[in-house]
Amino acid sequence: MSLGVAIIGAGLIGNKRAAALPSGVTLRTVFDDVPDRAQALAGAYPGAVATQSLEAALDDTGVGLVIVATPHHQLATIGIEAVRRGRDVLLEKPGAHRLDALLALEQAASETARRVRVGFNHRFHPSFLRAREVVGSGTYGEVFSIRARYGHGGRPGYEKEWRAQREISGGGELIDQGLHLIDLVRYLVGDVDLAFSELRTDFWAMDVEDNAYLALRARTGAFAWLHASWTEWKNLFSFELAMRDAKLDVQGLGGSYGTERLTLYEMSPEMGPPPATSWEWPPPDASWSRELADVVTDIEGGSSVGADLSDCIAAFRVVEEAYGR
Repeated sequence: MSLGVAIIGAGLIGNKRAAALPSGVTLRTVFDDVPDRAQALAGAYPGAVATQSLEAALDDTGVGLVIVATPHHQLATIGIEAVRRGRDVLLEKPGAHRLDALLALEQAASETARRVRVGFNHRFHPSFLRAREVVGSGTYGEVFSIRARYGHGGRPGYEKEWRAQREISGGGELIDQGLHLIDLVRYLVGDVDLAFSELRTDFWAMDVEDNAYLALRARTGAFAWLHASWTEWKNLFSFELAMRDAKLDVQGLGGSYGTERLTLYEMSPEMGPPPATSWEWPPPDASWSRELADVVTDIEGGSSVGADLSDCIAAFRVVEEAYGR
């Protein structure tokens, strides 16, 4: 039996999610505050319809999974409405604009016994799937150091967009790309505590930070230094991970971030320059489709590696502490 999907929010990410739906999953309904966007998305998929209201989309009895791809302040609220109607949910990252909204959703999901996943699709990039295997094997010893940078440049008028409005977004670059970095650290080395943070607004005349610097202590003993930036004029992704006998180096995510590449540097007994093995993955970016396939596996009761609501809450607690909330 096909799993029916409702997509709430027909912008860039909603369209990406629709394009990534796996076999056996059918887009049934679409809702967006801008009706023309909902019509355009639904019209691209035979059998899908654009609804005139959020309630109509959520009430479709053929829908088993609701994907919520709206501005941050609407994510958890819509998630609560969906689980109360008996639907499983995939929320886009960051899941909410405030921690209390996530906790309210957690309570509603517990009461209704519905699954809630959060869209940390970076877990499903092939470089990180392989890095997790290498780290988990223990072949090279424990991880003791992580250094990561993630950034892009804004656009003219960026300070006027909804991401720059704290009451809608919940914060700036920390809650945007920084949350991905926090989740990836947790994905690889487990729970973390905030050791240091500095949030700066260096370029844009806005109410939120355009640069975020974090230091995290993993409870396994590793230390992570992270920098997320909206003033990285050439898009950048870099994630380095040091173990006792090797180093993993992820560069690029595809597209404007450059070719995705993972390099394993294995320490020689005599030390010195290490031998290197590299893997590259050309476009397209398949992380979106891998994540959705993982969500379906989870709904069907199988084993999954994607982020659930507890993962999101754990990462969000670091964000809230850095914001001093």
